[in-house]
Amino acid sequence: MRYYVAVDIGGTEAKLGIIDSRGKIHSKMSVAVSFDQYETPIIDTVIKGVEQLIEIQGVKRNYSGIAVSAAGQIDVTLGKVIGTNGHIKNYEGTNIKQRLEEKFGIPVTVINDANAMVLGECWKGSAKSFTHVLGVTIGTGVGGGVVIDGHLLQGHRGIAGEIGHFPINYDGTLCSCGNIGCFETVASMNALIERVKKLQVFPMPFNGRDIFNHLVVDEIANEVDQWIADMSAGLVGLIHIFNPQIVVIGGGVSYQKTHFLDPLRNKVLEKVMPCFGEQLVIEAATCGNDAGMLGALYHFISQMDSKGRDQ
Repeated sequence: MRYYVAVDIGGTEAKLGIIDSRGKIHSKMSVAVSFDQYETPIIDTVIKGVEQLIEIQGVKRNYSGIAVSAAGQIDVTLGKVIGTNGHIKNYEGTNIKQRLEEKFGIPVTVINDANAMVLGECWKGSAKSFTHVLGVTIGTGVGGGVVIDGHLLQGHRGIAGEIGHFPINYDGTLCSCGNIGCFETVASMNALIERVKKLQVFPMPFNGRDIFNHLVVDEIANEVDQWIADMSAGLVGLIHIFNPQIVVIGGGVSYQKTHFLDPLRNKVLEKVMPCFGEQLVIEAATCGNDAGMLGALYHFISQMDSKGRDQ
């Protein structure tokens, strides 16, 4: 049995785990990465976290590699962060692969976190019996990934799948990426919060959970319904482009089956061209917070297997 270190780097914390080649998680922990507003580079915090994770195991293992899922646009060949829209200090330009390989002396792969989520769901989650998959993560932004014929669509530099940043409304809201009316500006949880903020029914601050706990208020329910409708319009376009067997929805809101997932599914199936809707499955992600680590490891194993075949 081979053992690996898996790391899932987000904007507020990094999740770390020891996972075997079958996908069983033996140990996991998390470390804050924004504790000093990123004055300490994230990669330095991650290195210390990996050292701590290995130390607390209490058993000596020869780890076969480190599999990383990381926020931002990731050049998968270099293992380097090449874009973040400037949101995270001391992060863009970080060569995660190089730093970790220099420190630990074992192979490292790095993949975008949303792509990793999709791969994790394909390996151990709700998409494991499908080969054509569209994954969408709904959070402060919108992320995603596309699997075609069982292979992740990566593009020229490994940064394909930025589904949150295709324009859906040229007269819409300024997006964090600098464009106008990206899908993220209408479909993210931040977009819903901005909608509800205008109603002035909540004291600030409030979050998505607060909104879904107050759907008895007609004005709030109407805003949520319109938010879901806007999201469904973008998903219909993506379904027409990629023709998936399943759309996997991730993020905390995906657990809202009655008030979110079911109406989203209904709206999408009402709008797609009939041949695209036949046998189309729309389900919530099931791997939860472990999806990024699992997907990162699946990517690592796939890359190592591919290199072995090429040699």
